[in-house]
Amino acid sequence: MKLIKLTAISAAVLASTAALAAEPVVVVDDNTAVAYEAEPVAVAYEAEPAYAYNADAGVVRNTTGAVAGGTKTFFQTAINPAAVSAEVGTLGYGANIAWGLNEKTELQAGWAGGDVADLFGGDFDANDVNYDVDADFSNPYLGVQLRPTGNWFTMGAGIIVPDNDIDVTANPEGGVYKINDVSYNADDVGTLQGTMEHRNKLAPYATIGFRPNITNNFGLFGEIGAAYMGSTDATVTASKTGPVRVDDGGNTGGTVVAGLSPDDVAKRAEQELEDKDYLEWMPIVKVGATYRF
Repeated sequence: MKLIKLTAISAAVLASTAALAAEPVVVVDDNTAVAYEAEPVAVAYEAEPAYAYNADAGVVRNTTGAVAGGTKTFFQTAINPAAVSAEVGTLGYGANIAWGLNEKTELQAGWAGGDVADLFGGDFDANDVNYDVDADFSNPYLGVQLRPTGNWFTMGAGIIVPDNDIDVTANPEGGVYKINDVSYNADDVGTLQGTMEHRNKLAPYATIGFRPNITNNFGLFGEIGAAYMGSTDATVTASKTGPVRVDDGGNTGGTVVAGLSPDDVAKRAEQELEDKDYLEWMPIVKVGATYRF
């Protein structure tokens, strides 16, 4: 009989509410009082944050698994980047957005462009001819940024899709254009103007740099490297027509060369620009600031 009573009472205790279960329960039979301490029934779980910040490396670790698999969609990944950056450098003024693949790797997509000729002086020399430059750059890029040692040191690589317009104007020196060691009278040739563009439609690049953190969200960065833009195509025209004198070192203004026209001089200047391979290896030097989410 005692066993039956105890069994019935125990079943009633297990069926009681959570509020009653939090308090001690006393069971009484004919001769003995027994106290039972109810176990808590609620268990708290702390959810892992979507992005965990690494204070030493400054890299946001993407724990959503959206890029390499998991339950998140690609759209959910795209609208939850790890960082955004603003930059200025030899490729132009621009910005990029980054997604963290793991603690040491970020995928970057960005654009840099604008009139950046003044950033590298606004002119250049092709052998003995000095050219003023007016540039309109457009350089969208996609790359990977690595932190191989898990700190501020970075290595980057990727692809640029260059669409850079470079306009040039030759500056005569001493009244002549000196091309391939021949001096042509500038008054006969007129103004030599042209355009240049790189042949590569896809330009691989590589950089090294540093990305120290200022706060948990803000940081700075600097990078140096190069992009292989390929050989240069040039087009040069002359503004004058008629015969062209070649400087013979005398005081007569030069000697007229039969059959030599300003267009011939322009073609020779064009060939000299292409032979120089102006910016075949485009230097990459840039600095900027980053905001991490």
